[in-house]
Amino acid sequence: MSTRNQEIVKFSDLDSDIQELIRTAVAYRQKAHCPYSNFQVGAALKCDDDSVFGGCNVENVAYGCTICAERTAVVKAVSEGKKVFKHFAITGDVTDGFISPCGSCRQVIVEFGTDVKVYLAKPDFSDVLVTDMDTILPLPFVPTSIPE
Repeated sequence: MSTRNQEIVKFSDLDSDIQELIRTAVAYRQKAHCPYSNFQVGAALKCDDDSVFGGCNVENVAYGCTICAERTAVVKAVSEGKKVFKHFAITGDVTDGFISPCGSCRQVIVEFGTDVKVYLAKPDFSDVLVTDMDTILPLPFVPTSIPE
């Protein structure tokens, strides 16, 4: 069940490996193909073996064909045989708050487990909202029953 774990921390206070994961997400943000929304999003996930996969949003004129940065990273990881995720960093064109994965991306991420730490980072490397999948997607649709 959701534990509502979240706190805002300074980027400089994070472990160096998490800082590098966020830097990777910011770098992937720059690769976004978003001619319609002009809203760049980057994501990077770290797997249980410490491999890292990044992704950016890729828009399409047929909007339903658009894929989010988070799902791009997940698809890249799974296509390489990785299915256990530890950390997920996400950043976008927001400086006065934090962006969070859309509902579809949240559901895709929890397909591979709810025990994933999530870092919602401002692109200027200032503040980071640290949370987890259990908090941002309480009561997920999973193939097992929901505990009481």
